[in-house]
Amino acid sequence: MENAIAWLRSFSWKDALLSSLPLLLAVMAAAWLALHFINPAPPMQVVIATGAEDSEYLEFAKSYASQLAQDGVTLEVESSGGAMDNIKRLRDRDDAARIAFLQDGLSDTDESKASDSDVDLVSLGAVSYEPIWIFYRSTTPHTRLSALKGRRIAVGSAGSGTQVLALRLLHASGVDAGNSHFVTVERNQAQQLLQQGAVDAAFFIGAADSALVRTLVAQPQLRLMNLDQAEATSRQFPYLHHLVLPHGAMDLARNLPARDLHLLATTTTVVVTQNLHPALVSLLLKAMQKTHAGPGLLSAPHTFPAARDMDIPLSKEAARFYQSGPPFLQRYLPFWLATLVDRAALVLIPLLAILVPVLRTAPALYGWRIRRRIYRWYGELKYLEIQLRADHAAESHAAWLHQLDQIEHKVTHAVLPLAFSEHAYMLKEHIELVRRKMRSP
Repeated sequence: MENAIAWLRSFSWKDALLSSLPLLLAVMAAAWLALHFINPAPPMQVVIATGAEDSEYLEFAKSYASQLAQDGVTLEVESSGGAMDNIKRLRDRDDAARIAFLQDGLSDTDESKASDSDVDLVSLGAVSYEPIWIFYRSTTPHTRLSALKGRRIAVGSAGSGTQVLALRLLHASGVDAGNSHFVTVERNQAQQLLQQGAVDAAFFIGAADSALVRTLVAQPQLRLMNLDQAEATSRQFPYLHHLVLPHGAMDLARNLPARDLHLLATTTTVVVTQNLHPALVSLLLKAMQKTHAGPGLLSAPHTFPAARDMDIPLSKEAARFYQSGPPFLQRYLPFWLATLVDRAALVLIPLLAILVPVLRTAPALYGWRIRRRIYRWYGELKYLEIQLRADHAAESHAAWLHQLDQIEHKVTHAVLPLAFSEHAYMLKEHIELVRRKMRSP
């Protein structure tokens, strides 16, 4: 205990602080650079592009926004012109959108490849089935798209996924602009034209329980095409699925639909820019899981979200999420704290590379400051000795002795580490040697 007290008394805290200060500043600067450039903080505000204002995408996005808000993240929901517009927005560096909904099977279109942007997109997985609903006006039932040849057909709005898929399916069945009349309108207008008889058929893409589909199914003058070639079509178009909607699934009391319906469906995928912060990706995946894990009219519980039906590569964070769940820290800590700890852990590795040489340098720098002080006193002593040799006048000796006493006083009262005591005692012997020279005749 006494040795420890003696060591503390002899330790020069001022020199230690001055020696460590530049090194500490270097470490702090390195940590700041690492936090801001190697692993920057996630933005607390991000924009998602949905689709038409009356689409179910809007409800999905609102659900995500509500859950992200619990962790302090603001998700701004913006409608768009459809799937093709969403791709263009994500690839535009100047656009604020970093998240969007996309239908499977659209990434190979000319519109999606038209952008020369180098912004890469990644998928977070599929979140729902999107049935293709084909309503038509006829007194006789149709089971094949070829029956629409020569009719007026609403194929969706320009730049929408509905239009792209509708034209592909019609073309595969021999229906094209040369033998039929295609009408490019938005879904609300297509619904009105179909009910008024201004078009003979219309394509819609949406959930089975959407208001638009329920309204049209209940119209006695309209029929919903029951595709007997649904399985064959899904073989030709791998991104489409053959689904069966049981009779009465939409309304048991009125038995709507009146018979089992064979439908084609694509899947909705959440797509993000590759530079979206990994912490936000994990948070968004948790929101997707809570929103889409329940059962639907066309899917069993926990069918979605899933790493499936992706034209766009799955992100690394999403792959880990589907394999092992949310990141460990986000399971038990608030988002902001989990993010802070995660960033600190990532920064620690490069920081250790700096700390090792710093910790080795600090003691050497501390020792150099102590030795420099002793060497300065030696310099003063040497100067007095040179003066003594040059001037032997007795009247000068009193002034020199006074200066010598001052040097000795500084050495005696200096706070020096025990490791440097030898240097202090040696300096005192040399001071005494010079003093004897001054006093000798």
